[in-house]
This record gives sequence, C-alpha cells and structure tokens, in this order.
Amino acid sequence: MGIYRSEIATLRKNIGENKGQKIIIKESPGKRSKPQEKVATIENIYNSYFSVKFDEANRVGSYNYIDLFTRSVEVSLYNGEFYEPLVEPPTTVKTNKVETVAENS
Repeated sequence: MGIYRSEIATLRKNIGENKGQKIIIKESPGKRSKPQEKVATIENIYNSYFSVKFDEANRVGSYNYIDLFTRSVEVSLYNGEFYEPLVEPPTTVKTNKVETVAENS
C-alpha cells in the first residue's frame, strides 16, 4: 500500500481549513499502554506536518500527516456541538498483476 502526494495534499488542505479549531488527538503510545486523548488547537500547517497547542498545558506539539494515515494518531474536529473524526482521503492500493503461464503437460 502506498500513500500518494495528492492524498497528503488533500489531508493538509482539510487540516488547513480548520486552523484555529479545537481538536482531540488520540495517540497510541505503545502496545501495552492505553491510548491518550488530549484537547488541542491547530496552530500551524506545514508541508509534512502540522503543529497544535495543547489546552491542558502551555506546550506545543507536532504531528506528521503520515501518522494519520497509519492510524498511530487519530484526530477529531470540534464542529461546535461535538467532536467528529477527521475524514482522511481514501488511500489507493496499487497492485501488480502477475501473469502465470500454465505449462502444457
């Protein structure tokens, strides 16, 4: 499975349209740990990552767009009433066709 530049560009655009918006970031720190959810605000959008400011502490974090595709980080946007998952563009799966030739016996 491959992730294409156009898919990352679409995701970057979706996040950019919500700059300043409250979000919930759900991170999976490891196999045995529980996922952590943090409330943050989208601060800046860059080519390969975006930065957020966490509400609970006065600190800033950054996340790669690739992390959203691999589901190591999940983002939910606040629409004014409730949080809804950020919809990532569908990833395109490339398949290589392999031809098999039957031998005449």
